[in-house]
Amino acid sequence: MIYTLDSGKQITIPDAEIQKLEKTLSLSREDAIYTWLCDEDYLTDETEQELTTKAKKNRITATIHQAKSDNPRKPIKRERKPDVEKEKIIEILANFLQKSKDELKIDIEFVEITNKSKIIEFSVGENHYKLDLIKKRPPKK
Repeated sequence: MIYTLDSGKQITIPDAEIQKLEKTLSLSREDAIYTWLCDEDYLTDETEQELTTKAKKNRITATIHQAKSDNPRKPIKRERKPDVEKEKIIEILANFLQKSKDELKIDIEFVEITNKSKIIEFSVGENHYKLDLIKKRPPKK
């Protein structure tokens, strides 16, 4: 459908869109066309502008605008509680790798705890390995 604005500009409106608006919003054909034109910013609706201004004053849309903002959010530094159990497991595994070279008959080198409650890195020959200890959360009830 071709619609002509008051300014003389002609706009092609998809018939499927108009039918969809008529059906979903129970609008007349004229109201569906008007709604489509407002949604596509060809026309401005006073009520819509008033509600948008009111919402901006109340900062309702703040999170939407923040997502598109040029000002990046400041990172939050979070302190993790020490997990003594995981630290002990990592320590035991690192000690096991260092002491059991002869028993495993593998040339394990450069055993290093890179994160005291999470990661052990080591080398076997030319290959480098990383053990990452993950504590699973208890299942939800």
